[in-house]
Amino acid sequence: MNKLVSSYIFTVLGIGMLAGGLYFIKAFEDPEGMLRALPYICVGVGCVLFGHGIGEVILQHAMKRAPAAAKQLEIDQNDERNLAIANRAKAKAYDMMTFVFGALILALSLMGIDLIILLLLIFAYLIILVSNSYYRFKYYKEM
Repeated sequence: MNKLVSSYIFTVLGIGMLAGGLYFIKAFEDPEGMLRALPYICVGVGCVLFGHGIGEVILQHAMKRAPAAAKQLEIDQNDERNLAIANRAKAKAYDMMTFVFGALILALSLMGIDLIILLLLIFAYLIILVSNSYYRFKYYKEM
């Protein structure tokens, strides 16, 4: 599928989810169960899809109008120095995230939040750490 067509689909889907979420927020006076959170999730996902889609549409139109700038953008994105800088920034952000996420879990557990929420956060934290170990061993064997 063409990248521009998929961007338009994301934009329309995002607007639809955003409108549907806002409608359900206003339509139900006293929602129960899953309907308490679902409209807000739809609004959030709709905003993300709309933002991603419209950003890609604007980028594609700008690249059509200025082919020289599009070529320079492609070179900049694939430049080895820029890739090394981006990977180094990701590594620093990951290092900071592990400490912040651990401190957040500790703080929330001391505040006495619901056990299910705490276990979900711990499970997500462990998935991140296990994936880190997996890729570390994988890349260690490759290099």
